[in-house]
Amino acid sequence: MKKRNKKIIMIIILIFALFTIGTKVLIGSENSINSNYSFNNQNNQNYTKNNNNNGYSNINSNNSNNNISINSENYKKYYDAKGFCDHVIDGDTIDVRGVGRIRLVGVNTPERGELGYQNATDFVKSKCLGKTIYLDIDDAKNKDRYGRILAIVYVEDIGNLNKELLKKSYANIFFIPPSEFNPYEWT
Repeated sequence: MKKRNKKIIMIIILIFALFTIGTKVLIGSENSINSNYSFNNQNNQNYTKNNNNNGYSNINSNNSNNNISINSENYKKYYDAKGFCDHVIDGDTIDVRGVGRIRLVGVNTPERGELGYQNATDFVKSKCLGKTIYLDIDDAKNKDRYGRILAIVYVEDIGNLNKELLKKSYANIFFIPPSEFNPYEWT
């Protein structure tokens, strides 16, 4: 009889604990963040796009108005995240320290072994590698099926790198809805 009572008490405690945790997740606690999206980077750090960044080092705390259109003139003030580009995978994928693997949204460059691969990759290396880059992360869909963060990449000397790849014919338009960005407007 005592074992049965212990089991019942344990079940009640477990249900209460799950209910309490579930309530915090659904309703939020004082430390929770009301956000448009969140993601974990390759180091399992959580990043959230919102008005209260709670100290996430690579998220821009100045980006308090989500209705502002980020462009080549104002990206340093209104970017979503920034970081140091420490690896270029190819012409449309880079690694950003502190953020993760970034897939340039709206563009597609040749893959390894295809004509134009080296030119596109070299161009992106010349603009990004070893430099601080700024990201405008896609609000409509922040990751692709491979877990890469979808974003426009802004760099110091040219602004919108995605647009520049199209202008220089290193990339083709690659539009997959939903996306807040329309690469057809970049050409």
